[in-house]
This record gives sequence, structure tokens and C-alpha cells, in this order.
Amino acid sequence: MLYYLFDFLDKQMDLLGAGVFQYISFRAGMTALLSLLITITFGKKLINLLRKKQVGESIRDLGLEGQNEKAGTPTMGGIIILLAIIVPVLLFAKIQNVYIILLLISCVWMGLIGFLDDYIKVFKKNKAGLQGKFKVVGQVGLGLIVGITLFYNQEVVVREFKTDVDNGNSEAQYEDVKSMKTTIPFFKGNELDYSNILPFVPKDLTVVIYVLWAIFIITAMSNGANITDGIDGLAAGTSAIIGLTLGIFAYLSGNVIFSDYLNIMYIPNSGELVIFCAAFVGACVGFLWYNTHPAQVFMGDTGSLAIGGVIAVLALAIRKELLLPILCGIFLIELLSVIIQVSYFKYTKKRLGEGKRIFLMSPLHHHYQKKGIHESKIVNRFWIVGILLAIITVATLKLQ
Repeated sequence: MLYYLFDFLDKQMDLLGAGVFQYISFRAGMTALLSLLITITFGKKLINLLRKKQVGESIRDLGLEGQNEKAGTPTMGGIIILLAIIVPVLLFAKIQNVYIILLLISCVWMGLIGFLDDYIKVFKKNKAGLQGKFKVVGQVGLGLIVGITLFYNQEVVVREFKTDVDNGNSEAQYEDVKSMKTTIPFFKGNELDYSNILPFVPKDLTVVIYVLWAIFIITAMSNGANITDGIDGLAAGTSAIIGLTLGIFAYLSGNVIFSDYLNIMYIPNSGELVIFCAAFVGACVGFLWYNTHPAQVFMGDTGSLAIGGVIAVLALAIRKELLLPILCGIFLIELLSVIIQVSYFKYTKKRLGEGKRIFLMSPLHHHYQKKGIHESKIVNRFWIVGILLAIITVATLKLQ
């Protein structure tokens, strides 16, 4: 909203300094600052309100050190993360941008699903929360919206450059084309067109492949973030690292000079996603003010499902979804540890009559807790691994 106001003041009234709002870097900095201020300033008020309403976390006895001390800690703190993302984005971003609209929808959509889950757990005293099938329906619904929009919307394009040679003079020309190309790491040319994955499938049906892929990514990322949110500061810190990395990719992909220099796909209008990434990182970092050990508040499913969904949609928007297994390696290994543990337990119980476990406990962070490592050390080490994965992900820009 402020962008359009200052754009008007700059063009119609020639107001000194109003033109600075045209710069993505300035608006991103202001967005991150406001997001931090909202989280830190209103976070305490939200915590007090949640305590007053007795919105406390019910803790299952898993035999983990310090676990009982967490009982009664306010949950549903993800509400402040959502506000710290949505308000600055509405103020500083071009809200008519299709990517911004999609991400705002994704943030609210997944936040509402998580809120319902937390509400049932806390106020209805049902530890199971929202039934899994309803969560899946919500994730599939968002995947349909995102997949179909990215596939059909005419503003979602990539720029293809051509060089015309005429009478010894070369002139670079370009065309914005509707294409479903994506970035594939570690391969020469590093681009993959979804329409070429299954050559025998008519191109009109490529949308089915893409939408199913979008549903899978959104479901996997939201569940991965949800499972990672098991100890103080882990999900928020890891998400901040991921969000910052995706912000770098969004800036490079949305800048014609840098994309040409790095020989990567130029995606018109995607630079505006830097504003959203700045709000996302600011909200996650600000939330850590109250969520680091010992946590004063938990984000709950309200925050974790929204965070995972937003990361998935961001990656799809900037054509970097195939980099998620590297960048979101923490989410992936946490999710896989649960799948492996449950699958192996069921297999051995059926085969041997007694269920056996690979890990002392899943998700993986609980395994290390069982080994006697303090949760602060686990979180710090996971953050370090997350930073290393982010560096590797950025390095793929030139590894082709």
C-alpha cells in the first residue's frame, strides 16, 4: 500500500525522496525491520494474552530431560509470525503482483489449518487435534490453487534471450514466454521443462503432472516443518536460514543483470518476492526472541504449517523446487526419520512379532536428546548444518 502511495507522490507531486520506494533493496530492508519490530513488540503481549486464556502446551511424557518444565508454555505463537509477515508485505510490496498474492493466500491458508489444529488441541482438549485427512485436504487444496495459477497465469513467465546477427552487428533480443521450465542442479544447461518429463503425455495434460508435483512439495514441506518444530528454536531458526537463501535466489532471478551474469533463468516480476522473504526472515528471527531455550512460547501448528507451506510456494515461484532436498535438508531428514522409524517398527513387528527401532526416538532431534545432548546444543548444530546446506545450495548457481 505504501508503495503505491509513494509512487503516486513521486510521479504526481514530485515529492523529494518518494522515489526510494522504487528500490527493492530499500523496501526489503524496511519490511525486515518492521517485521522484527512487530514480532518483538507484540510478541510479549500475545504471550500474556495466551497465558491469560490458558492456551498452554500439553506435554506427553516421553522421558526427555527438561520436558516437564515445558508443560503449560503458551502455544499458538505462530499467530504473531503470520501478522509479522502479512502486515509488512501489505505495506511495502506490490500487492497486485501474482507471486505476492499467491504467497499471502498460502500463508493465511496454511495458518488457518494450523490454527484449527491448535484450537482443537487446546480448547477441545483433544490431543490428536485436527484429523489428518482434513489436513491433507487443506494441503491438496492449496497445491491445486498454486499449481493451476502458476501454470495458467499469463504473468508467470520466463524471459528467453536471443542474439540477432545482422550485418555484423549483434543485438540481444528477448521474449517473455509461458514456460514451465525449472532449475535442475548439477546438470549442464540446468533447466528442465515439465512438459518433457513424460513425452507420451499430451502437452495439454502437463498441468496434471505439475499440479500433482506442487501438491507433493507443499505437503512434504509443511509436514517437514511441523515435525521439525519439536525443540526450542529449531524450526524458526532453520526457516530463517532457508528464507534468507530463497530471498537471495529471488533477487538474482528477478534481476536481469545478475541473472545474465550468472547464466540463470530470468523470471520477470519475481524480484518482488524479496520483500516477502524479508518479512518471512524478520518474523522468524523475531520469534526466536521468545522461542529460544527456555522458550516462552511455541509457534504451534499455526506457525509451523504456514512456514512449510510458504517455503514450498516460494521455491515453486522462483523455479528452485528441485533444490529443496538440499536447502531444506533439516526438514527432510526429520521427516524421513519418522517415516523410517514407523515403517521399520511395523515391518519388524509383522516379521518378528516384536517391533524394533532404528533411532532411540523420532524425529531425529529427540534421538539426540535421548543420547543426553542438551537441546540447545542440538539446535545450534542443526543450525550450522542448515547454514552449510544453504551455502551448497547457493553454490549450485555456478555448478552446472
